[in-house]
Order: sequence, then C-alpha cells, then structure tokens
Amino acid sequence: MIQFISENILMPNIEKQKIKLWIKEVISLNKKKIGDIAYIFVTDEKILELNKQYLKHDYYTDIITFDYTLNNQISGDIFISLDTVKSNSVELNIDYKHELHRILIHGILHLCGQDDKTPELRAIMTEKENIALNLLQKHDIVV
Repeated sequence: MIQFISENILMPNIEKQKIKLWIKEVISLNKKKIGDIAYIFVTDEKILELNKQYLKHDYYTDIITFDYTLNNQISGDIFISLDTVKSNSVELNIDYKHELHRILIHGILHLCGQDDKTPELRAIMTEKENIALNLLQKHDIVV
C-alpha cells in the first residue's frame, strides 16, 4: 500500500493513482515486491529536525528514507521536504514537478537497495532515476 500524507504543508498536486502505478512498476523492475510505503511531505524545519534526531546531521535535505524492508518486500517511510524540492528545482533550473517525481522515485530506489554514498553509486542512482522518469509518459503522468 502506498500512502501520501502532508504534515503542516499543502499536499503537492500529484496524480496519486497514476503515481502509485508508476511506483509499483519501478519496484517490479527492481525485482522487489511492494509492502507499506508512506510518503510524508514536510517543511524544511521538519526535515532538519528529523535529520538531527535520527541521522545526527545538522542540515536541510530533500529526502530522508526510513527503510523497513523485509526480505524482498520493500516498506518504508519517505519524508520529503517540499521546500527543498522547490529550492532545488529553482537552483537547478528544472521544472518543480520533474524534480518532485525524481525525489519520489529516489526514495523507492533506496528502499530497493540502491545506495548513493559515492560518486559511482550516485551515477548509478541517477541512471536508475532517469529510467524510471522515462516511464512517466507510459502512465500518462503530466510532468
């Protein structure tokens, strides 16, 4: 099951049912099964609080993924700072929805076991994100 929750911030305008189908396809392509996944959209303040409390990092980030995967069934809570997604889209001169879709799938790829801690792993993550983003049209998702 995939849930979308907003916490003290306006829910982003996304096509939830189509996004769910897209996410399920990406999970399947990564040879995993879907469990319970919650996307929690938050502010910069909340993501900073989570970063300090759980990761001992004192900085803002666009996403924090809590992985509860068991065996081949992925589950987790994916916290996304919409403030940071917005500022990143402006800084990178990328459409906000495109950046939001990239972050949505970034969390899923983490749950599927993809890491991005080194430049080499980041390159693989970006490649997998791009493959997933190319599937958006198939699901008739407006980018």
